[in-house]
Amino acid sequence: MTTTLDRIIHEPVRLKIMMILSGADEADFNFLRATLALTNGNLSSHVDRLEQAGYVKVHKRFEGKMPHTGYRLTAAGRRALAQYWAAIDQIRRINGS
Repeated sequence: MTTTLDRIIHEPVRLKIMMILSGADEADFNFLRATLALTNGNLSSHVDRLEQAGYVKVHKRFEGKMPHTGYRLTAAGRRALAQYWAAIDQIRRINGS
């Protein structure tokens, strides 16, 4: 039996983004960038990939005159993350861990 991991989530930075968002209602761009020690472009690239997969919702708005970008996991993102962890658990069982 082979277990397939979601390659979109399995990439380390994207997995970290998903994990942070799974524990929060919303996280903003600056928080994610600082927490993950990423450049603006690198974070944007990873979030774009997660958004294209339907796992993350991007919410852009203004707070006063300042732009603010927030991110949330979608229901599909929460399901995909749960399936990812189930696949990891299955691999661990196969390997006797």
